[in-house]
Order: sequence, then structure tokens, then C-alpha cells
Amino acid sequence: EKIAKKYSNVKNFIYLGRGVSYPLALEGALKLKEISYIHAEGYPAGELKHGPIALIDENTPTFVIAPNFEPLYSKTISNANEVKARNGKIILLSDKFSNIADDFVQVPNTSYFFSAFVNIVPLQLFAYHIANILGNDVDQPRNLAKSVTVE
Repeated sequence: EKIAKKYSNVKNFIYLGRGVSYPLALEGALKLKEISYIHAEGYPAGELKHGPIALIDENTPTFVIAPNFEPLYSKTISNANEVKARNGKIILLSDKFSNIADDFVQVPNTSYFFSAFVNIVPLQLFAYHIANILGNDVDQPRNLAKSVTVE
């Protein structure tokens, strides 16, 4: 909630993840869009230099999902350094602290197969808290249906 308050006035977010964390980056961005109405995009961390890096500035925070078990953890942290070099703010979701983070969300160290279940919760809570701070109805997001009734 504290981190959500800090970023509730932001208009754009980037979410980065690698391996099993890439779908989490997509889901985190989707949840933020759906209930807070803030523009957010999820990208594979390895693709940062192929376009998304152009969007980085001091007004576009990057949520980096980097569990320490990832074989390419150090490359994901290197991506975070690229963001930092462009004055971007880093929210790091990991089981291992890094000084690169402006804000750190610690998750328990878990196995590769269970990490998605552990790491999605803080991403959903982040979106939830921002939406609440902005006064949005999280139970009835605009333009979204709770069930698909039309094909």
C-alpha cells in the first residue's frame, strides 16, 4: 500500500520479467490497466533494448520481477540498471535485495514451479491499492464484464 501511494499519480508503467516471470509482467500490467486505468505494458526483460527502452524516463516507473532462481537473474538486474541509467524508477519484486531498487517488494524464495503463485499476489495488491487510492470501484471496473455474455 505504501508503494502504491508513492506511484498513484503516475500515468504510465512498464513491467519487466524473464522466463516464468514474463507472463507475470503481462498480468501485473493488465491488472493495473483494468482497475486503475493507468497505462501499463509488460515486456520480456530481454527485449528492453528493442523498443521499450525509448519509453523510460523519470515519469515512467518500471516494475521488475526478478526471482533469484532465474538462470538469467543477473541479466534482469542488468536491465534494471539500464532503466536506472535513464533516470527511471525501479520497483523490484524479488527474493533477493538489490541496491538498484527505488522500492523493494520482498517475496519468499520458492521453487520455479510455485513462484508464479507467490509473485502474482503482490502485483495484484499493487493494482488494487492504486485503484483504491484513486477512488475506483475495483469490483466493477468500467467497460469490463465479470463474465463473457456476448461472442
